[in-house]
Formats: sequence, structure tokens, C-alpha cells
Amino acid sequence: MSTTLTLATSRRPDGTPVLAAAGEVDMSNADDFAAALAEAVATTSGPLVVDLTALEYLDSAGLAVLFPHVERIHLLTGPLLAPVLTIAGLADLMTVSNR
Repeated sequence: MSTTLTLATSRRPDGTPVLAAAGEVDMSNADDFAAALAEAVATTSGPLVVDLTALEYLDSAGLAVLFPHVERIHLLTGPLLAPVLTIAGLADLMTVSNR
């Protein structure tokens, strides 16, 4: 059974691309998240903002999707996921901003 994950791309007013994830990322849909992230990274020459503020759950499969892109992405997160990203070591490897 797949959990609910919604992925959307947009641009900030300054032109920076954004990939927003809402719902949950777990092993049932981590491949979808990985594909969307890889496509978004491949189609931009600069940094990509990955907005996780509407994400309610992120397991180790979701965390693993982020690691290959640490040099290219900037994470936006809420207070729920910030400690998870810190414990996983992502906050030391990339820019993580809390909303």
C-alpha cells in the first residue's frame, strides 16, 4: 500500500526552482520522490529548493533520497522534521532552513 505523497514544482519570484513535497515519504513512494528530485536537479543549473514544510513523515528511505544531492539542494523544513535532518547528518552537509 502506498502512502500519500504530493510533489509539485514551481519557481520563486527570483527564479529559483522549488520542489515541494507534501504528505509522507516512506519506502512505498521513495522512488517517486527520488525521480522527481533527480529530474528537478537535472533541469536546473543552480541550487534547488526542496520544500518539506508540508511533509508529515520522512523515513530512512526518504532521507536516503536526499543524500546524493546534498551539494545542489537547499532544504526548507518545519519544526517536526528539523531534528530528524540534524540527527541524520543532513544539516551538516547542506543548507537547512526552518520555517
